[in-house]
Amino acid sequence: MDRIKDVRVTPLVYPLGAGKAYGSARGKTPARVCGLVELETTDGVVGIGEAWGPGHITRAYLEVIRGYYVGRDVFDHELVWPDIQARHYHMGIQNQLVACVSGIDVAAKDAIGKILGLPLCKLIGGQARERVPVYASGGYVTDDPDNGLARQLERVAAHGHTAYKIKIGMGIASDVERCRLARRIIGTHAKLMVDINGNYGADLAIASMRAVEDCVIEFVEEPLPPQDFDGYEFLQGRIGVPVAVGEAHYTMHDFDRLARPRRCDVLQPDLSICGGLAQGRAIATLAQLHNLRLSPHVWGGAVGLAAAIHYMAALPATPHSDHDPAPWLLEYDVGDNGLRDRLLTEPLTAHDGAVAVPTGPGLGVAVDPAALERFRAN
Repeated sequence: MDRIKDVRVTPLVYPLGAGKAYGSARGKTPARVCGLVELETTDGVVGIGEAWGPGHITRAYLEVIRGYYVGRDVFDHELVWPDIQARHYHMGIQNQLVACVSGIDVAAKDAIGKILGLPLCKLIGGQARERVPVYASGGYVTDDPDNGLARQLERVAAHGHTAYKIKIGMGIASDVERCRLARRIIGTHAKLMVDINGNYGADLAIASMRAVEDCVIEFVEEPLPPQDFDGYEFLQGRIGVPVAVGEAHYTMHDFDRLARPRRCDVLQPDLSICGGLAQGRAIATLAQLHNLRLSPHVWGGAVGLAAAIHYMAALPATPHSDHDPAPWLLEYDVGDNGLRDRLLTEPLTAHDGAVAVPTGPGLGVAVDPAALERFRAN
């Protein structure tokens, strides 16, 4: 019996450098961070996962819950989270504890895949596709004159992408300027999504989408703050553009509030935040129950990206069969991020609007030891 011997978290950081910070209408970040989770079994198998946010905070939460995992059969790992939730219910679910559990869940499944010699997608539903469609997520707000919106889009437009997302949310005039600039660069046939990062109220969100109507927006992401559930319900039928939300929501409980009553059109779980693949599967079921699209949020490191690729590979093209008119798209961040591009021995790279599903056991990826040391936070 393969039991869990230990769980570890290594904080990782990739500084962007002086003057290179980028972000959204909410603010810019000077560095990319995450926590690399390693779960080791008594037979020496090591599974890896990723926890969103500052790894030092994740590691502190791990000290609270490590004992719930150590000694358990690795195949029983999904039984641990309900126990933690029941015993520590005062902590709630919208915090770094859930990010820590998310990373552990993925790491356990990576270990199980390695034990059984199966790709992770086979463990969570089967492999429905060999390549996962993606959209290029960038168009960031930045003060760097060499990394303005036009330069960002021009760098990736020649890479075969068919869908793009840019940041807006700094005012109506700015939204119009940025959307029209994006359209000139990516063309009229590519899909264009926009992300407000919760920086507007409902009135501004409606005004913004009306102002950029001629740019043909595929969806608007987080037009309102994540806690404004009633505001999202109010926007339905009024905004004129599909609404996507979910990157700042936790577990199936938050997503149930988004899906029922219908407060959005696209669910965006982040597996490194929402509770891992176990919660991700429950959220996918909610999407199927309420006929909502699913477009997972990915804005961390390469391990989280690998988990999301397997997650998408295992999902059926519901409600479609032979003809899928609008395949669900995975977020593929194109900002400068060494934790995505330089952490693995073989990076996960998008080509012609899609990324290949790793074929090895578990996540099918391996961390480069030298890169791990280079990005390890002090």
